[in-house]
Amino acid sequence: MGAEIVRTGVDERGVAEVVVDCPPVNALPVASWYRLAEALTGLGRDDRVRAVVLRAEGRGFNAGVDIKEIQADTGHSALIGASRGCFAAFAAVYDCAVPVVAAVHGFCLGGGIGLVGNADIVVAAEDAVFGLPEVDRGALGAATHLSRLVPPHRARAMMYTSATATAAELHAYGSVLEVVPPEELRDRALAVAASIAAKNPVVIRAAKEAFAGIDLWDVKRSYRYEQGFTYELNLSGVAGEVRDTFGRAGTED
Repeated sequence: MGAEIVRTGVDERGVAEVVVDCPPVNALPVASWYRLAEALTGLGRDDRVRAVVLRAEGRGFNAGVDIKEIQADTGHSALIGASRGCFAAFAAVYDCAVPVVAAVHGFCLGGGIGLVGNADIVVAAEDAVFGLPEVDRGALGAATHLSRLVPPHRARAMMYTSATATAAELHAYGSVLEVVPPEELRDRALAVAASIAAKNPVVIRAAKEAFAGIDLWDVKRSYRYEQGFTYELNLSGVAGEVRDTFGRAGTED
């Protein structure tokens, strides 16, 4: 099945939802990263919208890029497309003119970290796990965003070992606002968004812009710098060797 980015419209409170549904594991092909970016950007430009909830259907929130799409490409167009598509989607979360509440369940890996790390607020289900298994796939990237979710030394350990962190751990770090039972995740995320939507929309949009202006580092430039190393690994041939080993191990997305 192809990926679906479902834009559900705006409720009477000014809360909009963007829902990702790409069976079996929400690993997105190139086109879907761009569709996600367009959905978020469009909602931010809609004067009716006061807050956005970003969530997913299925087994987990997001498993990153579609590795099979990259492996099937004999050139580099899929890799470049995935890199640019991820950049666009992550930036769209960060630049969305209204706050974005990420509702995370199951696995949040690779590109999922980029989305959640750039969100304004994160609500997670008790079964949520967060990780960057990039080194097992011959790539780098989203350390920028992981470092917004966990302390620096934990981020390094997670990157180097492909280890994951639980929702409870991120809650202890302060990056996850609440941890709730899976069946309550959507309702709780919508409630948090509704509490934002109840405020003056002009003030909230100004607050979102102000936070971006005082960030300690430029997340877009930082992530773009990381992507350069992924291109180097691919040009050297190392990335392809690692991806092939990953596929043979039967752990492909």
